[in-house]
Amino acid sequence: MRRLPPLNALRVFEAAARHLNFSAAAEELCVTHSAVSHQIRLLEDWLGQSVFRRHSGGVHLTTVGASLQQAANHALSLLEASCSDILRQTQPEEIVVGAPGSFLANWLIPRLDSFDALNPGIRLRLQTCSDIAELVNRQVDALIVSGNPLMPRNINVTPLLKETIGPVCSPRLASQLQTPEDLTSLTLLHTASHQQAWSNWATALGKPSTFLVSGRQFDHLSLMLEAAATGLGIAIAPALLVERELERGRLVAPLGFLSTGTTFDLCILARRQDETAIMRVYQWFITASNEQ
Repeated sequence: MRRLPPLNALRVFEAAARHLNFSAAAEELCVTHSAVSHQIRLLEDWLGQSVFRRHSGGVHLTTVGASLQQAANHALSLLEASCSDILRQTQPEEIVVGAPGSFLANWLIPRLDSFDALNPGIRLRLQTCSDIAELVNRQVDALIVSGNPLMPRNINVTPLLKETIGPVCSPRLASQLQTPEDLTSLTLLHTASHQQAWSNWATALGKPSTFLVSGRQFDHLSLMLEAAATGLGIAIAPALLVERELERGRLVAPLGFLSTGTTFDLCILARRQDETAIMRVYQWFITASNEQ
């Protein structure tokens, strides 16, 4: 049988020795100051010697305490490293995917079950994000962007989905929207995240970019689509981000959708493309987009 002091007392001692402050140790361990003092007394009783000298300014280690601190720190560090290795082997690896909120809600989240079934060793954490700096700084592991922005050379960009956009509205407004010219007499809905959407659609239609500019503004695509579904006006949106609403019949697209020549792209740092988990995420996105 191993002859060891109370292990909880040893853990408390290591924290107190590191901070040389019982209050700081108590805060780290989420216990009271008196609980720390009690555990230190237990340890000293077991050793038969003091590990701290108390003084008006706080505490400092005795010779015995300094020796024990070195051993405790080494032993607990080894234990921590071993447990971390075990957890990494048994817990799913987390990959953070950044994308516009509308893409996450309308395209990716409905397909998460498919990803989880095929990749049980990986957990996707979704984050609303469109800033390439977050990919460069590794705040996200993969980033979905639209509009074909310029990218640094150290980022691999893979087109996933062609972007087609079109006017959508509630079924009861559909009868008022038979031709593009009908839009000039209807309330148009805009979203801050796609400010040029109506202009891009007009250009793709062969109309002046100023053909459709007035209307009501919303901060997010989801709010604009909800307004359209309740009959407040005509929204403009990418087809793949309204597919569920079209299937449910809450929205209709009387004029169909037109290609804007842009795509939704998957961006990954070039130096990370050979990492196993990231490559599996990459391959799943390719497969899922081809099934679109």
